Amino acid sequence: MAWGSLLTVFFTATVKFLFAPFAGNGMGLPFWETFLAAFAGGTFGSAVFYFFSELVMKFSHNQKVKKQEEMERKGIAIPVKKKFSKTNKFIIRIKRKLGIYGICFWAPFFLSVPIGSIIVAKFYGKQHKTFPLIVLGMAINSLIMTSIAYLLF
Repeated sequence: MAWGSLLTVFFTATVKFLFAPFAGNGMGLPFWETFLAAFAGGTFGSAVFYFFSELVMKFSHNQKVKKQEEMERKGIAIPVKKKFSKTNKFIIRIKRKLGIYGICFWAPFFLSVPIGSIIVAKFYGKQHKTFPLIVLGMAINSLIMTSIAYLLF
């Protein structure tokens, strides 16, 4: 068992899941070791970023409220942000088309594990089934990508 190769696949999967199985194949790891290392790394990264993002969002919200209160106290006009920007409209359209299953399965896969997990936590963080869906998505995506990596290359 090549621990250095396994750790490389694991830590690659914690950040950019899409490329991790190809790294395992390139380093000569067996199929199941690559699958398990990619799955474990993706799940670990998702857990860290999913649960940490809730703390960051709460902290950010509290800072914003404090800043607004201080501006009101000083008599400074609070600038109003656009609520319906092109980016917000695009994000809402994707959310409506894919739903909770699509976002949980594909956001960490296509974007990256940190960004995808934060997006899932932002949209669906209050639902209890969200994180298990991310783990299921990681298992399915790991199996698919490891199979592609070993069948094609």
